[in-house]
Amino acid sequence: MTVSTERPSTVTPGGADILRRTLRRHAAGVTVITVPGPAGFTATSFTSVSLEPALVSFYLAATASTARAVSAADRFAVHVLGTEHATIARQFARSGIDRFDGIAWTESHDGLPLLNGVPAWLTARVTLRQRIGDHFLVVGEVDAGGGHGDGHALVHHDGAFATAVPLPLHESG
Repeated sequence: MTVSTERPSTVTPGGADILRRTLRRHAAGVTVITVPGPAGFTATSFTSVSLEPALVSFYLAATASTARAVSAADRFAVHVLGTEHATIARQFARSGIDRFDGIAWTESHDGLPLLNGVPAWLTARVTLRQRIGDHFLVVGEVDAGGGHGDGHALVHHDGAFATAVPLPLHESG
C-alpha cells in the first residue's frame, strides 16, 4: 500500500468552495433536460436510480430560470449529448434566451420537447420532486427512449466541455 506524504492545503475554504473545487475534477456526462412549455436546461447531475422500477434523477437549482416549468411538469425528457452537441449544451446553459431557437426538435404527443439527432434520449414520468438544500431533486420512471447511439460522449470537466474516448486495453503478464 502506498501512503501519500502530500499535505492537504492549509487553507480551509467553506463547504461550497470545497465542493466546487472537488467537482471540477469529476468528469460528468452532459445532458439536456426538457419539459413541456417548452423549457429545458443543460445538466450534469443526471443519474440512474434503480433498474426495477426503471428510475432516473437529476437536480436543478431552485433559482434556475427553468425551475418553475420543471416544478409544474409531470414528465421530462433527458437527452444524452455527443461531442457534436457542445453548441446545444452551451445554448441550454444560458439564461435569458430562447434556448430552443435554431435547435431541431419534435414535440411528442403530450407536449414533451424531444431534441433531434442525439445519441440517446429517454422520457420519464415524475415520481418524486423534493427540495434538498438550494436544489430540487427530481426522480422519474422511464417510459420511452431512443437515439442513434453513435459517437463519443460529451463530458464536462474542469469547467469545460470535453470528450470521453475508450482507453486501449493493456493485458498484464
